[in-house]
Amino acid sequence: MDPAQQPMPDKMADKFDDDDYPAYTMGRAAEMLGTTPGFLRSLDEAKLITPQRSAGGHRRYSRYQLRLAARARELVDEGIGLDAACRIIILEDQLEEAQRLNAEMRQDH
Repeated sequence: MDPAQQPMPDKMADKFDDDDYPAYTMGRAAEMLGTTPGFLRSLDEAKLITPQRSAGGHRRYSRYQLRLAARARELVDEGIGLDAACRIIILEDQLEEAQRLNAEMRQDH
């Protein structure tokens, strides 16, 4: 069987499906977002995203963090200050989570 056709081990497949798995380096994340590493560092300083660190101390970002960073970039590009953009995103995220929990509670009753 061709190695490319062999099924992935479950543990590895879980990482591909995990939105919180820190799969992206700072350089790759900045490239994907069309921004600079400095912008990503500023999001860390603003406490919007806290990337995990590799064994060598390099920042590693998850898909979830990249979505937050993309939203921050969108707001900043619209002229909203970085601190305000981060606060908006945090509130949007909290609202989405509250709505999800509310929907779950309704289903349970």
